[in-house]
Amino acid sequence: MLSYPSMTSNGSRLRVLQIGKYFAPRHGGIESHLRDLCSELRKFVDLKVIVANDRLRQDRASIEGTDVTRLGRVMTLASAPICPAMVNSIRRERADIVHLHLPNPAAAIACLIGRPSGAIVITWHSDVVRQQRLARLYQPLERILLERCSAIVATSPAYIAGSPVLRMHANRCHLIPYGIDAGQFDDDRVDQSLVEKLRQRFGPRIILSVGRLVYYKGIKFLIRAMAKVDAKLVIVGEGPLRAELEREAAISGTSDRVIFLGEIEDNLTSYYHASDVFALPSCERSEAFGIVQLEAMACGRPVVNTQIDSGVPYVSLDGVSGFTVQPKSSDAMATALNRLLDNPELRMRMGRAARERAVAEFGIREMTARTLELYRSVLFMDNRNGIRGDAARLQSDHCAANEDGHAAFRHTEAGT
Repeated sequence: MLSYPSMTSNGSRLRVLQIGKYFAPRHGGIESHLRDLCSELRKFVDLKVIVANDRLRQDRASIEGTDVTRLGRVMTLASAPICPAMVNSIRRERADIVHLHLPNPAAAIACLIGRPSGAIVITWHSDVVRQQRLARLYQPLERILLERCSAIVATSPAYIAGSPVLRMHANRCHLIPYGIDAGQFDDDRVDQSLVEKLRQRFGPRIILSVGRLVYYKGIKFLIRAMAKVDAKLVIVGEGPLRAELEREAAISGTSDRVIFLGEIEDNLTSYYHASDVFALPSCERSEAFGIVQLEAMACGRPVVNTQIDSGVPYVSLDGVSGFTVQPKSSDAMATALNRLLDNPELRMRMGRAARERAVAEFGIREMTARTLELYRSVLFMDNRNGIRGDAARLQSDHCAANEDGHAAFRHTEAGT
């Protein structure tokens, strides 16, 4: 258990409001991150979450111990939910920290209009890559919000360096990689009988890919690669491109090797454990990190990912925990997959390295501690005049208070 000193000057717990698109059990990388972050944060702060609902009605519930308000959604515009009640909901909450997860244009605008009393922290999950027309209309408001915020969280060094937006605000950027509870993926937490049934169902050589069936995931290039790979490709996920990808499998002659499972509500960890290799063929930097590859690594599975200008190759390292290949290259993907499938010793060695990296570098406790330290530091910051207190002293105090003595909080220093 992390120990943490009182977060406010009067000894009360810090009040934190998280604003996202959706929340668990809704699937998605940002949704998974928000759920995991909140599961730890609620132990140390008074936490509330505001997200969109899938319908017009507003709901409020405790989800895994987290107070979640789902606001009525009237429509979706360019993947962004529109919730008219969000402005007043933000305005009503007297939070010390308002943590906004972007991209989410409607929530960003609501935050500007609502003018929350607390300091604004933004996690920059991804640039807006495809909806360029909407992005141009939204950029002036986004710029104002970024100038008003106290801190911007980026999840990898590559995204800070490669994002035109983050480069303009590098002095506010803090590196806090996504983290997971690797213990949830241990062998003894898995239904081994289900793992065995999956292996019998799909065969001795299994490639797993998990994610929404959307353009930037690059699934069609992985399907094409299967023409040169003697294995079964199991695809977990649903999305608007499913019919098109099924046609791609038919055209490429790989329908007998590609299985579309749709969404898996339970026991996804068993699918990781049943597989031999995990593939993340993303082809655009909309894939900012790829939490699913981190989950596969925690299960001891090597990863074949792509050299896109984002955090994807930062998570699983080429030649260490798997192979990184050029995006949109089916031949390169096939070569890497075959190399791992045909060499059990290499596959096991890289799988062990993947597990070790997931545990050492991407722990949920480290992510939470760095986030808490950032919250504490921005309490001493003024959006116009900069730091009010001694940030270095604050970090030193926190490291001393943390019973685990994690020295990694230096990651949160501006510009790292």
